[in-house]
Amino acid sequence: MRYVAILSLLMLASCGSSSDQGAPASSPDGGGGSGGSGGTGGTGATGGSGGSGAGGSLPSGGTIGSCKVFPATDPWNRDVSADPVDPSSDAIIAYINSHGGSKLHPDFGSDFGIPYTTVTGSQPKVDMTFDYESDPGPYPIPPNAPVEAGGDAHVLVIDTDNCMLYETFASQFVNPGWQCGSGAVFDLKTGFRGTRTSYIDCWTSADAAGLPIFPGLVRYDEVKAGAINHAIRVTFSDTRQAFVHPATHFASSDTGADVPPMGMRLRMKASFDISGFTGQSKVVVEALKKYGFINADNGSNWFFQGAPDPSFDDEDLNQLKAIPGTAFEVVQMGQIYTAADCP
Repeated sequence: MRYVAILSLLMLASCGSSSDQGAPASSPDGGGGSGGSGGTGGTGATGGSGGSGAGGSLPSGGTIGSCKVFPATDPWNRDVSADPVDPSSDAIIAYINSHGGSKLHPDFGSDFGIPYTTVTGSQPKVDMTFDYESDPGPYPIPPNAPVEAGGDAHVLVIDTDNCMLYETFASQFVNPGWQCGSGAVFDLKTGFRGTRTSYIDCWTSADAAGLPIFPGLVRYDEVKAGAINHAIRVTFSDTRQAFVHPATHFASSDTGADVPPMGMRLRMKASFDISGFTGQSKVVVEALKKYGFINADNGSNWFFQGAPDPSFDDEDLNQLKAIPGTAFEVVQMGQIYTAADCP
């Protein structure tokens, strides 16, 4: 089976913590976790924040340039504050907190995180070489696109004329194109990959869960606007050999019922008091009440990602590190896909 071949590559990797269950840089099942620095320059970017999107100006979802980041009905943009709690919520939260850190950790700031860049529709497309299942090239990735520091070496590029998102994993520029572990192309207008209109179950992307990375990042332009109107990506050290949509891939051999599957949605409990939070942190916790987290990758427990921006106040964001994992609950999950669904 294909998933067995992929899982055989899993190993302990340093992705925010030496105990994280990740994968080597040559595997598409990578580990998310320590974000690293903002990368190295890039067209339309300053180490991370490309474009000047409107952030919280729309009722749900974000924008980048003139592009809406996925439809309002997309899972990333859905308000889950009134959704029922999953029956397994208490057991899953207890498992997470007993297998790694038990408090939140913003994995981004003034000079670290997952960078991205924007290009126009005239950006030349270059040939791409991939090691694993990927959307074929060419991609409009400039030679100086910012590369995430650390083992995952993600590259995120948004074509703001055509509203297309290009993401790669284990990325290395090999003139005139790029050599990558894997790559995925998402249409920001539909939320699906390329010209497709449905999920590709059992496929990875540039991330372990088969998800896009960019829509789940905390971005300064959104925080400045006063609202993050989408779910935020989060990592856990142990994940299940299972996924729920919008995820399409797993990166684990653990089948325990209390282990969090990829794509699992969490939200901050309505009862958790956020009245004491101020500044940039207040904007984040308000989003966690309404949109919550999506489990997107293997990495350090409760690490959640954003794009680097010099305007982030790292001291302000440190308020978030006091929030316990017990402040969260698992939103009711739909169908859970397992290895049996991935022949």
